[in-house]
Amino acid sequence: MVSRAVVHATWVLSTLVTMPVWGEAPSRQALALDNGERTYTLQVEVAETPHQRSRGLMERDSLPADAGMLFLYGAEQPATSAYWMYRTRIPLDIAFIDGEGVIRSLKTMSPCRAESSSRCPVYPAGARFRAALEANAGYFAERRIEVGDRIELAPWIQSP
Repeated sequence: MVSRAVVHATWVLSTLVTMPVWGEAPSRQALALDNGERTYTLQVEVAETPHQRSRGLMERDSLPADAGMLFLYGAEQPATSAYWMYRTRIPLDIAFIDGEGVIRSLKTMSPCRAESSSRCPVYPAGARFRAALEANAGYFAERRIEVGDRIELAPWIQSP
């Protein structure tokens, strides 16, 4: 008879071998942000699929200072669409961007360490958007990037 400890150890080992390594960062691509005075470059991971968008930056302990995640949608999203920080460990800024690359809304989001997603606050966009960009909290303010500034989305989406 196989003991519970052996069965448990076998399950843990097989799970670790088959599950993705969350610490591995996908390749990054350059994204230009223009505040009207200067252009900044942020290295972004692109989340295009529903799975990639739902996973976002969950379970990360840090994000390089010049890195972020760009969330892309096939169609314009309503202003009531919201993001949350469930299982996200680092504070983030988010820019909601229209199809022409104009920032329509900015928010700062705090990590949520709750056991249940229902206990995490949500951050509604407050404006219709086609893409969202997450970066470390303070990134946009430190570079004086504000609502109305532009982000170059041409490599990923066509203007309406």
